[in-house]
Amino acid sequence: MKANCWMGRNKVEVQEVPDPSLLNSRDAIVKITSTAICGSDLHLLDGYVPTMQKGDVMGHEFMGEVAEVGTGVAKDKLRPGDRVVVPFPIACGACLACRAQRYSCCDNSNPNAGLAEKMYGHPVAGIFGYSHLTGGFAGGQAQFARVPFADVGPLKIESDLADEQVLFLSDILPTGYMGAEMCDIEAGDVVAVWGAGPVGQFAMDSARVLGAAKVIAIDKEPYRLGLAERAGHTPLNFEEVDVRSALLELTGGRGPDNCIDAVGMEAVHGSSHLHAYDRIKQATRLETDRPYALRQAIMSCRSGGVVSVIGVYGGFIDKFPAGAWMNRAITLRTGQCHVQRYMKPLLNRIERGEIDPTRIITHRIPLDEAPHGYDIFKNKQDNCEKVVLKT
Repeated sequence: MKANCWMGRNKVEVQEVPDPSLLNSRDAIVKITSTAICGSDLHLLDGYVPTMQKGDVMGHEFMGEVAEVGTGVAKDKLRPGDRVVVPFPIACGACLACRAQRYSCCDNSNPNAGLAEKMYGHPVAGIFGYSHLTGGFAGGQAQFARVPFADVGPLKIESDLADEQVLFLSDILPTGYMGAEMCDIEAGDVVAVWGAGPVGQFAMDSARVLGAAKVIAIDKEPYRLGLAERAGHTPLNFEEVDVRSALLELTGGRGPDNCIDAVGMEAVHGSSHLHAYDRIKQATRLETDRPYALRQAIMSCRSGGVVSVIGVYGGFIDKFPAGAWMNRAITLRTGQCHVQRYMKPLLNRIERGEIDPTRIITHRIPLDEAPHGYDIFKNKQDNCEKVVLKT
C-alpha cells in the first residue's frame, strides 16, 4: 500500500509499505478514505519529538471503512463495511484511566511505556503515527491502518454526513472542544485563544457554543485571523499590538476570564527578547519547547481565571511564571484530548448544525501529494489552514 513516511527532519515521502494485518483479536483493519495533516505532525517533521525512525508512517487523523476485524471484536461493536472515524489516542477501555474516561492516559495501549515513563514520569497512551515514544504505531496517512482495541475506539458513522463533516472528530474538533470545556465557561465570559490554526479555530467555536460572550483570536497570519473573524470572533494580530495591553483594553482592564493556549512548543512572537532567548535555548538543546504563548496567557488571564493548554508540549520549558500562576489563583488545566469521550456528543452537535468542521478546510489533495501538503502547511503558503488527504 501507499503511505506517507517520515524520512528524516523536514522530509516526508509517499512510499510503498507492507499492508497491515491483524496482530491481536481486538484489532481491526480500516481502509482509509480521508485523512489529514495536523499541526502536531509538524512537531514530528521539525524533529522536536524524539524517537522517530526513518520510514515511520505519519498521521493520526483518519477515517474509512472497516475491512477486517479480529475475533475478539463483537459484531455489535464493529463489523466489515462499517464506516468509522478513528480517535488518535489508543485506549484499552478497561484500565483505571479509561474507566474514568481519561483515554489519552491509558495504562495499557503503549508498548513502549518505559520510554514515556523516562520522559514524563509515567507512561502515556499509544498514539497513531506519533513516534516510538507513544508506541511506534503506524499512522493513518496511508491506504490502510491497523486499529488496536477496535471495540473501544472507532466511532461508527451511520448517517450520510460527508467525510469532511466528521473527519476531524478524530482529533482537532474534540481537542478544541476539550480546551474550551476545561475553562468552565460561564455566560458573559471573555475567552482569548492563542493560535488561530485548526485547533484554535475549533476552540473558539466551542467557546462560543459553550456560552462565551466574546472570543478573541490571537495570531499573526492575516488569513487565519480573517477565518476567525468570519466565524464571529475578534482578531488580534500580535505583530501589530502588545497582546496583554490589547486584552486589558478589550476587557475593561480585567483581562480575559479564560485563556486557551492552542499553540504549544513552537510558539513564535515578533518582537520579544524572550522569543530570541527561547530560540537559542531550543537550538542548543537546553530547552525543548518555546513556551511564549503559555507565559503570555498566564500573565494576561484575569486573577482567578483559567488557563487551558491544548497546544502540544514535549519536554521542558524555562522561565515559567510560577509566581503569577500561584499568587493570582490561576487554574491551569492541560491534557492530550480524551477523544473517545467527546466523539458522539460532538457528532450530535454537527448533525444539529451547531458546529461546521468544514469551514477550516482550505486544501484537498491526493495522498500522493502529501509532501506538498506538508510544505504549504508548515510554511503557511497559499493561505493553507487545513489539508485533507484523499486516498
